[in-house]
Amino acid sequence: MAAFQESDDDSLERFEAHGAPPLPASNESGWVEHEGARIWYASHGSGTAVILLHGGLGHSGNWGYQVPALLAAGHRVVVIDSRGHGRSTRDARPYKYELMASDVLAVMDALALERAAIVGWSDGACVAMVLGMVAPQRVAGVFFFGCNMDPSGTKEFVATPVIDRCFSRHRQDYARLSATPDEFDAFVAAVSEMMKTEPNYFADDLARISVPVVIAQSEHDEFIKPEHAEYLAGVIPGAELNVLPGVSHFAPLQRPALFNKAMIAFVESVLPGGPS
Repeated sequence: MAAFQESDDDSLERFEAHGAPPLPASNESGWVEHEGARIWYASHGSGTAVILLHGGLGHSGNWGYQVPALLAAGHRVVVIDSRGHGRSTRDARPYKYELMASDVLAVMDALALERAAIVGWSDGACVAMVLGMVAPQRVAGVFFFGCNMDPSGTKEFVATPVIDRCFSRHRQDYARLSATPDEFDAFVAAVSEMMKTEPNYFADDLARISVPVVIAQSEHDEFIKPEHAEYLAGVIPGAELNVLPGVSHFAPLQRPALFNKAMIAFVESVLPGGPS
């Protein structure tokens, strides 16, 4: 069992009340116009680049524990609000992981960012894996935390107090950040429809992935079957499985030190200057 630290928030009571710690000041932030949406981003620090992709219904501010840790390790950190999430807008098209992946590439192009390690959480992990498939030359590696790559990988939904607290925080943040602050329920419905029917990548697709991948799975993930994580690690060439003990789908918020240790170890294994 991972050691508990004072900063830990297993119940997400602190997250519900206050959100994650504020992101540090950025070097640059703004919007990129792409495919009918304005995609918000912020770039922090300098060095080899890491892109953080948040989960469904969340926003970049949920990485408040991870951005400082990556900056302290000497990396440039780019955060992106997925289309329709946070400060980013969307058009009337249904949500698609592939469309969100193209948004990330548009931000990379706008920042003249040739290549980056991608850290994805939940929906952001699927977007990261899609990027690893469609644009491997732009992706140094994928840290894939808490997601499925086909519909069979998800558990039947069971509400819990932790999930309810996270959802409450998402509702508050959407009202504060979104260009359409009164449309949270429609937003949830549209994202949920995507989650129910996508992604749809199977063994033959995954076997063609050529970038380094870590499948990070929490011991108590509420949404993803552990055997699905094992399957992904088995069919993606060279992929490693890293099970994070004592945490759930919200590990980056619950036990930041545990999550950050795994994340940084991966990043430094795939970016220049990292261990061989």
